[in-house]
Amino acid sequence: MESIPAPKYSIIAYAFPEERKPCIAGVLGTGANLVFISTPKSFKLELRKNHFDVIIMHFTPDNPSIFDLLAQARNLLPFSPVIMAGSSEKAQYIVEAMKLGACDFVTLPISTARMEMVVRRAIKERDLRNEIDYLRGRQDIIYDFNMIVAESPSIKKVIKSLKKFAHTDSTILITGDTGTGKSFLSGSIHYNSPRRHKPFIKINCVNIPETLLESELFGHEKGAFTGADKQRIGRFEQANGGTIFLDEIGEISMEIQTKLLRVLEEKSFERVGGNKTISVDVRVIAATNKDLNQQIAEGKFREDLFYRINVLPVHLPPLRERPDCIQPLSMALLRKGCASLRKKINAFTPMAMEIIRNYDWPGNIRQLTNTIERAIILEEKEAIHPESISIPNFHAPTIPAESFEPLAVHEKELILKSLKDNLWVQKNAARQLGISPRALNYKIRKFGITHANWRINR
Repeated sequence: MESIPAPKYSIIAYAFPEERKPCIAGVLGTGANLVFISTPKSFKLELRKNHFDVIIMHFTPDNPSIFDLLAQARNLLPFSPVIMAGSSEKAQYIVEAMKLGACDFVTLPISTARMEMVVRRAIKERDLRNEIDYLRGRQDIIYDFNMIVAESPSIKKVIKSLKKFAHTDSTILITGDTGTGKSFLSGSIHYNSPRRHKPFIKINCVNIPETLLESELFGHEKGAFTGADKQRIGRFEQANGGTIFLDEIGEISMEIQTKLLRVLEEKSFERVGGNKTISVDVRVIAATNKDLNQQIAEGKFREDLFYRINVLPVHLPPLRERPDCIQPLSMALLRKGCASLRKKINAFTPMAMEIIRNYDWPGNIRQLTNTIERAIILEEKEAIHPESISIPNFHAPTIPAESFEPLAVHEKELILKSLKDNLWVQKNAARQLGISPRALNYKIRKFGITHANWRINR
């Protein structure tokens, strides 16, 4: 098997005297392009003209102006790590170099092996930082408000409100049926807020046993209870500086509600089994599918906690109340699913889409997503057919006799539209409609459809 060549790195070394150059020259062996520069002018010129993976600068106490040059290097190549190397071990120089952006300060003399380790570590840290920035960028894309399918007026109103809410630190309560997209919206709020580069922690309160939920939220000290063999950091501490999403908040006990209220009011708490008060700066987004006003009336939810979390209320209507969203949402889910499953399916047949549009979707977007993913897996053609759509307990409505004529008119219009979309090529129109060319030809004759480009149509 042919080996993959190692990446070739470029290194620029500034102001190294001849006796110090050997420790740099052997770094990375033949796997690096090394440039030695001696003057500030040529150093800045090289940084403007070329990209370098690593910058190594020689420091001497009698040349303090090198710190100005370090700052300029960081501006010219902000993503390239800078290593300072010098014979002085004074803390003031090391601190100054680090403050200006150096990733390391090595003391000379140094062996080639040691210098190579420092350089490789700097490259690894740079690559890791770039990967983190990339993933953060992906999160911003994934949770972009513009990616939300908002065809119905009710959802457009929700998105408009959320764009405003995202720039505040106020607590948000998202209500709506299971599967309407509350978790996705919480992410959209966080990743479009000033806290976007801080942690986003999600916790589903109903999935965690009541006995463990307090520890999950606030952490615990070693020995706090049986099985607590080490200290644990809770979700609120993990979310410090960022956002915590508390899903199904209507399911938590009154005891946990009391402790949660304190966190919201005082922004502090103690770990389970601990005495130290821990302060946090966390934005809280909560969600529930329950009627919290009814929960309050029944004595199951604290009224004061409700007012604390309901500062900015958002209600997500179920899918059955926004039918305009079903078709575009289905197409978006089809594209996403096909990309994930690596299948080439580009449409739904008209009958398949009718089935999807006429269903109530009690499980909302979550159920629609799962149904379309299953259909993609089962489908063997280039469009989703009715046979691939599995919907439990769904029966197509019976059509009364007087509806047959309007249905035929609708069918003719559908065929005409498909023919026009496909430039009157019957084979392509049949594929789009999800029927055979022979069946399409029969219907063309039945409805008396003609076109100038067709030589035979009878």
